[in-house]
Amino acid sequence: MNPMEKNGWTPFSNSREAIEHASEAPRTPQTMAPAYRLAFDDTDFLTKRELRPVRLQLELLKPEMILEERGIKSTVVLFGGARIPEPGKDAWAAKNDLQKKNLESNSKYYDEAREFARLCSEYSATTYYRDFIIVTGGGPGIMEAGNRGAHDVGAPTIGLNIVLPHEQAPNEYVTPELCFNFHYFAMRKMHFLVRAKAIAIFPGGFGTMDELFEAMTLIQTNRMERIPILLFGTEFWNNAINIEYLADQGMIAHSDLELISFVDTAQDAWAEIVRFYKI
Repeated sequence: MNPMEKNGWTPFSNSREAIEHASEAPRTPQTMAPAYRLAFDDTDFLTKRELRPVRLQLELLKPEMILEERGIKSTVVLFGGARIPEPGKDAWAAKNDLQKKNLESNSKYYDEAREFARLCSEYSATTYYRDFIIVTGGGPGIMEAGNRGAHDVGAPTIGLNIVLPHEQAPNEYVTPELCFNFHYFAMRKMHFLVRAKAIAIFPGGFGTMDELFEAMTLIQTNRMERIPILLFGTEFWNNAINIEYLADQGMIAHSDLELISFVDTAQDAWAEIVRFYKI
């Protein structure tokens, strides 16, 4: 037996007990001073500029550990516009009649995202929800549709929210135990892609474009395995970007065009995944 235990003192088994014990100290000028706080229980200290490397590590570790505890091995990622409404709902982001008309027209992709997530989640059930778990940014629009499709069939679904200047609350369909919040875009992006077996990209804005081109760049440079990248909405993407023009100009190889597949329906997208993985 530890000599200290003989005298009625036992060592702390974890840091939480240490925090609780420290809080029981007599309130004196010394114990109330910031310097006295345990470093890992001091938010003023942890949020200092110099502690950024530690915060980055924490944002990497927390979701990683939770997903590993749940046994989640792979995901299907849905990217797309937060402003796309559910069919029949108000186009809340529209600033004029043209935007309202186009957002309402693009609301069809809400239903396609929801159906695609259902298809992926039904297959995920056959893996005991280890593979092909739906993950989105956790917000409204296409993100909500993706989480909702998984929720429709009782599957777990991940939301990777991020703190923004304008409030973004998690949508109600994210599995609460798998609802994460990030400060650093870099760590959030890493968690989107590190387990991805497929990426479905619906019409969207700057954020969606960023996520599309980052994934393509990682695959192009062998930083990431080749996986299906599914662009929903052939007409939209042919108007929004001209990747063939980049190839014709010699900015990318023509073989890079093979990194993406254009699809228009959830069934088409799922068929691409089935073909790619032979499942």
